[in-house]
Amino acid sequence: MAELRFSIEPRSASVVVSVQGELDVTSSQRFDDCLSEAAAESDQVILDMSEVDFMDTTALAVIVAHWRRQTEEGGQFLLAGARYRYTKALWITGLADRLPMYDTVDEALAALAETGSGAADGPGASEPGASTG
Repeated sequence: MAELRFSIEPRSASVVVSVQGELDVTSSQRFDDCLSEAAAESDQVILDMSEVDFMDTTALAVIVAHWRRQTEEGGQFLLAGARYRYTKALWITGLADRLPMYDTVDEALAALAETGSGAADGPGASEPGASTG
């Protein structure tokens, strides 16, 4: 099993949190702490999940909690590179319609730049197709 790694990188007025490895119940506290640290640095947080190999519902709960807190405080919380199989619960619950998601960090940064301090509205980059699954 690959070691879980987090990095926080300032980008423009935002902070990009990159996650590499598996997010599960054993790492949820570290993940929560990392997102809290990022939120303390900027009110615009982009969570880059392109290198996430596995994610369970505890990690999803951490993401939703930080997204809610960030938006309630007037900030923004965007997901980048999240794969549908890990965010399926967001689609099932309807949260994916409200949580901005982008294919890449660059797309998320561009959306923030376009909106200024307004709310970014993602194109649903990771939205599943019109399958009847």
